[in-house]
Amino acid sequence: MPQCIRWFTFFLLLGVTVIIGVSCGRPLQRANHPSTVSIPEIWSRGESIPDSGRFDWWICFADPGLNQVVTRVLERNQDLQAAAARIEVAKSDARIAGAPELPQLDLAMNWGRQRQNFVGLPIPGAEGRVLSRTFTSTGISLNLGWEIDLWGKVKAGKLAAMANTQARTAELVAARLSLAAQAVKAWFWATEARRQVDLARSSVKSYQVSTRRIQARFERGIRPALDLRLALTELRIAEASLQQRLEQAERSVRQIQILMGDYPDGNFTVGDDLPKMPGQVPGGLPSELVYRRPDLVAAERDLLAADTRIIQARSQLRPSFILTSAIGTSTDQLRDLLATDLFIWSLIGNAAQPIFNRGRLKAGVSKSQALANEAAARYQSSILSAYNDVESALATEEVIIRREEALELAAKQSIAARNLAEDRYRSGLAGIIILLAAQRTAIDSESQLLTVRRLRLENRVDLYLALGGDF
Repeated sequence: MPQCIRWFTFFLLLGVTVIIGVSCGRPLQRANHPSTVSIPEIWSRGESIPDSGRFDWWICFADPGLNQVVTRVLERNQDLQAAAARIEVAKSDARIAGAPELPQLDLAMNWGRQRQNFVGLPIPGAEGRVLSRTFTSTGISLNLGWEIDLWGKVKAGKLAAMANTQARTAELVAARLSLAAQAVKAWFWATEARRQVDLARSSVKSYQVSTRRIQARFERGIRPALDLRLALTELRIAEASLQQRLEQAERSVRQIQILMGDYPDGNFTVGDDLPKMPGQVPGGLPSELVYRRPDLVAAERDLLAADTRIIQARSQLRPSFILTSAIGTSTDQLRDLLATDLFIWSLIGNAAQPIFNRGRLKAGVSKSQALANEAAARYQSSILSAYNDVESALATEEVIIRREEALELAAKQSIAARNLAEDRYRSGLAGIIILLAAQRTAIDSESQLLTVRRLRLENRVDLYLALGGDF
């Protein structure tokens, strides 16, 4: 057969095999996991949120210092770097899983030199000695191997690996959101702690002034010793409270430094006051939540990967078809390595059907189905948890707003009551008990107001997290 006809026959068979493999591949179908979660039209609190896609939600607080802290935390956090590395691993796995879709082509070259002895052969004239022959073997070949993906095994593995990559990417986004929330809450806590220190110092100064006045009156015999002792007691309590506030403020600053990756020496300046509350929650639809929360996206991608692995496991029960081919030359002279007269080729088809290991393969299918059911259950649970997070944040915001309004009124009244009690005490119309109680009430109401403002800001952070970003 002429050389050109051999080549034509070879590539014709290869092309027909490729066409058969492509045409016989089955489309991948996801397993059916019916949803048991009933999604309402609006949130139960009457608030709804539209889709956004913005994940830098912390800029809504309009605090430059806060923005710098969050940016630094996200740049230097080691957990985020580890999550990014997992994405690269998943991308490599996806490339590896898709590699069998294409034929494997190898270029091989071999060279060997061998000595062969002829022992026991009746060669005339060579009696009594061993004859030997030394020869060289040289070859070059181009080897082709390909498993035809008739049942979609390779395609399913590739899709599962791609879904896994998407899931890891979504997890990185979720980790960024969570870490940013930690940084924002730490900033709020440190800022409130600083304001509490200022309030505690102001209280100490107020008690010092009151104590000096009471002591002067005691020395003139106008006030009894009981008034002085009670005043000194309140002063020392205020001084102890100031030290506690200082310790809390320093601890909160160290927490921010740790999040930023700095040494926690406590030398860091936080904001002068808590930022103002961002605007109210706008309208939208609860169903949009599943498309914007990265943890739900990751759970859905994991479910897709588990479904496709069922197809991959089922394909193991079907026959496999492997095509191998090799072309090249073989000679004992290196100079003849590229000679066309020494050309050799082979084309081999191989089909294999599992028989005695079908029990193990069926168990693999059952395992894949169970893992897919587990992933579906986790996804449904994640959806319910996500809606609960939003509903809880919306409900909590209503409660905190009413609490903040009540404390604002209480703070105004307590300050007015303290001023009135001080005037009445100086004029002798009120006793020391009333004065000290009014001072304590004013301090406590202002302190609680600072705390509830911080809690309302933190709850808005929880709402951003529950929604998967800004609105």
